[in-house]
Amino acid sequence: MLLSGALVALFMMGFWLYCLTDALLTPAAECRGMSKPAWIVVITLTFIGGAVAWLIVREPVVREPQRSPAAATPPTDDPGDRYFRGRRWTDTDDAVARHPAGRAKAPGATVPRGPDDDPAFLRALDRAIRGNS
Repeated sequence: MLLSGALVALFMMGFWLYCLTDALLTPAAECRGMSKPAWIVVITLTFIGGAVAWLIVREPVVREPQRSPAAATPPTDDPGDRYFRGRRWTDTDDAVARHPAGRAKAPGATVPRGPDDDPAFLRALDRAIRGNS
């Protein structure tokens, strides 16, 4: 009985701490209903009641991402394209997509799976070994 009460208290404390941290890190422009300092005071003083109110009222404001006109969207044939190119796609995602490590593979293109499958790497390794011995 004591253990279950302690676990419930620990869970409530974590829940309250999560909501308080979320309120502290949320930009003031996205706070609904009250100002940011008022939300922090309500969550701090009312403990679980304020935390529950914060989660109910705190729905993220859905805004279209601001994109620069120069940022070109790289074409891909990825089936998950609709998911990533929705409201969640940002300029940072464009930068990752332009980076060679972030690009999707071209259809039909074969890419070595490891360095031991790459003939150019093996040739360079062979040259390095023969040059050192």
